[in-house]
Amino acid sequence: MSRRLPLLLSAALGAAVLGAAPTAHAEPAPAAPAAAPAALGSQPYASYWYPNTILNWDPATDPDARFNRSRVPLQPRTTDPALKANPNARSGEGKVASLVSFGPTSNNPSQGSADPNYYAFGYWQYVDKLVFWGGSAGEGLILAPNPTVIDAAHRNGVKVYGTVFFPPAAYGGQLQWVRDFVQKSGSGYPVADKLAQAAQYYGFDGWFINQETGGGDSALATEVRNLMQYTKAKSSTEFMWYDAMTESGSVSWQNAFTTANDSFLQEGTRRTSDSMFLNFNWSSGGLDSSRSLARGLGRSEYDLYSGIDTEANGYNSGVDWSTLFPAGKPHTTSLGLYRPEWTWKSATDRADFYAKDARYWVGANNDPSNTTTSSSWKGLSTYFAESSPITAKPFVTNFDSGQGDFYNSGGNRVATGGWNNLSLQDVPPTYRWLVSSTGSRLTPSIDFTDAYEGGSTLRLTGRLDAANTIRLYETRLPVAADSRLSVVLKTPAAGATNLKAAISFTDAPTSFTTLDLGSTGGNGWERRTLDLSAYAGRTIAQIGLQAEGSNPAYDVKVGQLAVYDGAVDAPAAPSGLTVLGAADTVPGTSQSLRLSWTGSTGGAVHHYELYRRNPDGTRSYLGATPSDAYFVNRLDRVGTESATTIEVEAVSTEYGRSTAASATVSWTGTPPAGGNLALNRPATGSGQCNANETPAKAVNGTVNGGNGDKWCTTTSAKWLEVDLGSAHPLSKFVVKHASAGGESASYNTRDFSVQVRNSTTDPWTTVANVTGNTAGTTTHPVSTTARYVRLVVTRPTQTSDPAARVYEFEAWGA
Repeated sequence: MSRRLPLLLSAALGAAVLGAAPTAHAEPAPAAPAAAPAALGSQPYASYWYPNTILNWDPATDPDARFNRSRVPLQPRTTDPALKANPNARSGEGKVASLVSFGPTSNNPSQGSADPNYYAFGYWQYVDKLVFWGGSAGEGLILAPNPTVIDAAHRNGVKVYGTVFFPPAAYGGQLQWVRDFVQKSGSGYPVADKLAQAAQYYGFDGWFINQETGGGDSALATEVRNLMQYTKAKSSTEFMWYDAMTESGSVSWQNAFTTANDSFLQEGTRRTSDSMFLNFNWSSGGLDSSRSLARGLGRSEYDLYSGIDTEANGYNSGVDWSTLFPAGKPHTTSLGLYRPEWTWKSATDRADFYAKDARYWVGANNDPSNTTTSSSWKGLSTYFAESSPITAKPFVTNFDSGQGDFYNSGGNRVATGGWNNLSLQDVPPTYRWLVSSTGSRLTPSIDFTDAYEGGSTLRLTGRLDAANTIRLYETRLPVAADSRLSVVLKTPAAGATNLKAAISFTDAPTSFTTLDLGSTGGNGWERRTLDLSAYAGRTIAQIGLQAEGSNPAYDVKVGQLAVYDGAVDAPAAPSGLTVLGAADTVPGTSQSLRLSWTGSTGGAVHHYELYRRNPDGTRSYLGATPSDAYFVNRLDRVGTESATTIEVEAVSTEYGRSTAASATVSWTGTPPAGGNLALNRPATGSGQCNANETPAKAVNGTVNGGNGDKWCTTTSAKWLEVDLGSAHPLSKFVVKHASAGGESASYNTRDFSVQVRNSTTDPWTTVANVTGNTAGTTTHPVSTTARYVRLVVTRPTQTSDPAARVYEFEAWGA
């Protein structure tokens, strides 16, 4: 904890990792780009500005603006100290602020993407504020969060802040940018007005101000404070201030709340900011004096967030936990986390990310109640009690994490290929995981091989030899005479589920009442709807599951859990579906679209789903959003069709579905007679060696982007699958191995096969089988028709190296 420029240096490194422009040697701010090209149908991105360019921002003329709006309001939260998982955790004391870089400052897609490799954060129950971290001298200093993050955070009751970042001169900072920031027009601050407008229009809660540009004076520091006080007087916009600039105008990290920086939090009777992030080099004495000073100014010590830097080492970072959270005493301050997405960036695959994220948040035992470990990092559940946003009906969860390798609707596969979209993330379980049993304990997990709605489901596996109670959600749901509890589940074969729904009530919150879910009639998804009228007038405090019986290989998937009143209501249909613009992806064959519509009247809409109508009458899923506008990154022409019908339907908060509104997209020109049909198609794989070596790299059309321009995996079973969108006649496959991308020929794939099928329910058919290959590029003539194609690697290299390296997998046809 000795870094001099902790937030700046980490931001510069993060920008390099994410492919952003470097902060050093930045040129003056460029003019705002012209809006016209974006209106044609190209990818919309999250907004970022310099102080002078934000003055020209107007959501009425910014074609990306409506794609960056969050439609999920901030939910209230509840916490019952009697239900906290960890006996050492405290409620109502220190809070958690998390500074996270979800993507680069520029070119950050507004509404998710076709890449399943994403920081799909799922421990919202421990976080109070999330800062959408970013900004750089070479791209923009003011960064607004994208709507997917706002939607997910607000659904969980977590506030979201954008970032205003002024770097030191050594990293491209210019003091003029700070002066531009506080420029005045009469008695007003025009940039402040735009900050408030952006927060209000996009639907987020405030701004994190990180002013690390040196050379200022006390007059400039006073104007920065005046700007925040002005904004707060005119709007509900909140601010978090970073301990860098002092009242003298110099940049001098105090590592505490002192008389040199206190007026950036409170100035007499005026509230300057809502909280302060203290730099990382704090000490016991410094935090004690910080607490005393805050109280003396009429502010809570929990408005101070003592920073810890986990960007480089994650849960291996050294932290003086006993100073922050002394045993048996109140928390000293709140906690500021810097870059917890280390758990994702350092992970080798999604399973590794989930394991690391669990250890970061709930400790090495994957159990928030048991944080006993020899490691000094016990997990944050040791100190903070869980909060829950489940305070009103209906409550529905599909255990969708906001990412996946396919998309299911009602248990049916409607799209293949990877994706991420946190707008679709359900409220994650409050307790991950709490299982009590007198015998073997079952293992709950988020499973990505199946889903009822979305891309994942809850799965319970293990040896069942005694009763297992799995606590899932803390709630505060009043039961009415027509209340129902619905569970959708699946077993490997027909028979007893050995499973019961478990609920407790606020008058006895730790005592569960169980309702049997019976037996299944097959191996598909089945719904059980349970009448709760016997409990009318009581309030549900917890929802869980209880498994009881004997099964050495227990395996049950829970696809949906819901509490609602009366029948499942279908929402009113949306209307006015309009194609705002289209852009060719492959001329005559595929295009991207910007769509908008008028939302359903009467509210109660969870999200809207978009589909294309196929020539055979079936539908294929294109995407979903809570908003009234959506970007479709790729719509493929099927055969020689002259037009494609697009449909949008509303999905209610109870998961009833409306009728669809439709629009037509016309095709011009003649489709190419043949080509690489796998190019930029949705691709999934058995795993990946590094975060940037995704399946998508094997279908991006290039081999010259260095070692990161490939798909790589070390999984025991190695496969790469591509969805061509519809069945096509295929004439050949081309595989470009390691040496095609410039690596050693000893890494070329030695043994592999190519397989095809037309439906996800069909068996795979092998159309090419290769052993003993040494070449860098191989071509495999075929005569077949297929929609799905797969490369299966059985011996990845010429040596014992276990990594498969594929730079391109091409499927040629008409």
